[in-house]
Amino acid sequence: MESTDLIKKVRQIEIKTRGLSNHIFAGEYHSAFKGRGMAFSEVREYQYGDDVRNIDWNVTARMNRPFIKIFEEERENTVLLLIDVSGSREFGTQTRFKKNLITEMAATLAFSTIQNNDKIGVIFFSDCVEEFIPPKKGKKHVLRIIRELLTFQPKNRGTNITEALRYMTNAIRKRCTAFIISDFITASGEEFEKSLRIAGHKHDIAALRIADRREDDLPNVGLMLLRDAETGEQKWIDTSSEEVRKIYAQRAAQRVADLKQALLRSAIDSVDVYTEEDYVKSLLMLFKRRA
Repeated sequence: MESTDLIKKVRQIEIKTRGLSNHIFAGEYHSAFKGRGMAFSEVREYQYGDDVRNIDWNVTARMNRPFIKIFEEERENTVLLLIDVSGSREFGTQTRFKKNLITEMAATLAFSTIQNNDKIGVIFFSDCVEEFIPPKKGKKHVLRIIRELLTFQPKNRGTNITEALRYMTNAIRKRCTAFIISDFITASGEEFEKSLRIAGHKHDIAALRIADRREDDLPNVGLMLLRDAETGEQKWIDTSSEEVRKIYAQRAAQRVADLKQALLRSAIDSVDVYTEEDYVKSLLMLFKRRA
């Protein structure tokens, strides 16, 4: 992509997604993902009525009179986007490709984050962690993220969400809000669910499943050559066969059901967003559910 075309595209994304974050998501985002927990502020002398559980015994011993710890609510939040850049994001049969939907949603979340004066960071992952952009504040930082969303070329085409979750757990020490933006097609197995539970225990996680209708159902168009976008494997399918279409749909439905159960068992909120849908409604639904 030429630099002038890139600047124009970044500007288009900025205008659309920043407007959404300013006028639609600001209040909903703040309610759903406001800072959580209590942070240490200072110590002062114990006063009658103070909670004895907050006594700082080290200071009390040094000063020979009781002191307590004062805490205040943490207001600042750190948001991390775990973005799937595997080969399957290049698929799309409806209004747009999955990768274009991912870009707009990620940009909208990023602008909502800085609107709330929070930090935003990104992990791009395929079957490995491709790039990590540490959390920072500010419009300049968000525009860098958008440029990366538009131009990033992964080294690999496979998917391994487990590796991304492990990386986040190790790299981000303080509790954060994390959005996993992926089609979750290969998300299954004990290791995946274990990594979900561990990451979900440490961080506040939401899953945004990006999907296309043709991943759920095959059209009746006769012989069709299908190619796996991640492995390159090709296979001819007779879509005129009702039995073939039925088996395909059943397997797709089972894959989604298994994912939903894994997310539910790990206490992770999720929402499905299809390529022909208005993602605004899906995000608002997620925000309101959490608020």
